[in-house]
Amino acid sequence: MASNELKHILTVNSGSSSIKFSLYHLGLYGYEGLKLSGRLERIGLEGGIFIARDAGGKTVKEERAPLHDHDAALKLLLGWLSTVPEGERIDAVGHRVVHGGVKYSRTQAIDAELLDTLGVLIPFAPEHLPHEIKAIEAVSKSFPEIAQAACFDTAFHRNMPEVAKVYGLPARIRDEGVVRYGFHGLSYEYILSELKGSVGEKAAGGRIVIAHLGNGASMAAVNNGRPVDTTMGFTPSGGLVMSTRPGDLDPGVVVYLVREKGMNAEELSELLDHRSGLLGISGISPDMRDLLSKIDDEPRAALAVELFCYQARKSLGALSAALGGLDTLVFTGGIGENSPEVRERICRDLEFLGIALDTKKNAANAPVISHYKSHVLVRVMKTNEEVMIARHTVRLLGEGVP
Repeated sequence: MASNELKHILTVNSGSSSIKFSLYHLGLYGYEGLKLSGRLERIGLEGGIFIARDAGGKTVKEERAPLHDHDAALKLLLGWLSTVPEGERIDAVGHRVVHGGVKYSRTQAIDAELLDTLGVLIPFAPEHLPHEIKAIEAVSKSFPEIAQAACFDTAFHRNMPEVAKVYGLPARIRDEGVVRYGFHGLSYEYILSELKGSVGEKAAGGRIVIAHLGNGASMAAVNNGRPVDTTMGFTPSGGLVMSTRPGDLDPGVVVYLVREKGMNAEELSELLDHRSGLLGISGISPDMRDLLSKIDDEPRAALAVELFCYQARKSLGALSAALGGLDTLVFTGGIGENSPEVRERICRDLEFLGIALDTKKNAANAPVISHYKSHVLVRVMKTNEEVMIARHTVRLLGEGVP
C-alpha cells in the first residue's frame, strides 16, 4: 500500500446485544481521521436502535428498527454506510476480539482457520467471543469481498515474562492454555503510542503503570515499552473489583458455591460476571458516579467505593515492585479519566512511592495532575481502542493481506 493512499477502515466492537462502530480514513504512514461513529443497540430484543454521528459528534442518523440478530444489524449498518459519502468504500473491517489464546500475539487476517480457532477458544471467553464471531460471520456472509482483521485484546500481554503468566497449577492444565493472559491490551497500546508521540521516547520508555478504570478495570506495568505484568488473568473477570465483576477470588469461594449452594456453571457465570463487583457490594448500582453521590448516606455505597480504590492502590504498589520503581502513572478509562475523587483516593498516602497529586489540577482533570515536587509523573489520558483497531487493520493491509 502506498504511503499516501488512504484506506477506509470500519471498526467493530460486538457485545451480546450491541455493536459499536467507527469509520476511519487513514494511511499506513500519515493522515488518520475519524469520519463516523455510532452504535446499534438492543440486538435480538424489541426496539432496536441505530445511531450514527459525524466526526464532530453531530447525530446524522437515528433510527428505530428491528434488529433480530447480528446479521440484521450489520446489514443495516453496511447498507447505510454505502449511501453516505464517507462510507461509499470500505477497504477492511477490523474487529476487537477479546481473546487470542496462546496462539495469537498480533493482529491476524480473518480466514476459516482463524474462525475455527476462535470457536475452540469460546470456553475461555464465553461472554464475549460468541458475539464477536457472529459479527465476523455477518460481514463475511453479506460482504465476502471485504477483508477482515481480528485485533486481540490479549495480544499486548503475550510478551510478559513467563513468571507473570503462570498459575500455580499442574503443567498439564497450563499446557491446555490455562494461564494469565491480561486484557485491555488495545487501550494500553494506544496510551503508550500517545506518550511516545506527545511526550517523547524517554517518557514512553520508562517504568509506567497504566490504570484503565471503567466498567471493566485493570492495570498494567510496562518497562521500556514492554509488558511486565497486569492485574487481569485468565479471563476479564480477574484482578480489580469492577462494576459487576468481583475481581480476584480465593478459588475456595467457587468450590464453596458449587458444593454448598449447588450452583452450576451458568449460575456461577451470572453471579460472577453480572451480579458482583460494585453492584453486588453496594446493592445499589454498578456505576461509580451513582455510588460517589451516595457515599455520605449509604454505607454499602461507601464500602464499594473504598474497596475499588483500595484494591487499585494495592495493585499499584505491587506493579511498582514488579517494575523496580515507578516513573509515570497514567489514569485512563471512563472512571480514570473523569473521576478526580477516585484518583485522589487511589493516590492517597503513596508519598513513599514518590506520588503526590496537585489538588487543583486533579479536580480540573488536567493532563498532568501530579504536584511539581512529585517524583512520579501522574497523567490523565483519554484512551481510544477503536483507532488502534483501525491502525492494526491498515498495517495488515500494508503487508499485502488481501
